[in-house]
Amino acid sequence: MKISEIAKILDAQILVSNSNIDSRIKYGFASDLMSDVLTLDEEEIILITGLCNIQTIRTAEMANINCLLIVRNKQASEEMIELAIENDMIILQCEYSLFRTVGILYENGLRPVY
Repeated sequence: MKISEIAKILDAQILVSNSNIDSRIKYGFASDLMSDVLTLDEEEIILITGLCNIQTIRTAEMANINCLLIVRNKQASEEMIELAIENDMIILQCEYSLFRTVGILYENGLRPVY
């Protein structure tokens, strides 16, 4: 699934974009617990979370995740946006709950990590 398709399906706002907006995402991982994110060893993954702070960006960077989806209508701070730009990350945000977001993405073919 392309990142642009994910944004369309979820009516998500693209906050930070780069030339990779049409790159493919194979897996989704949903968590508000960043220590769980650090255990991942997959590529082509989107991190779906309601945790909206600078540590979310730092954790994604450490886990080599370049696409982040913030749910529950939380708003990324300017500091988060700046750090995402520095790290060539994509940030999307949508108003849906974590549960609903994951369900929609799964229904549309995004695979779970495990």
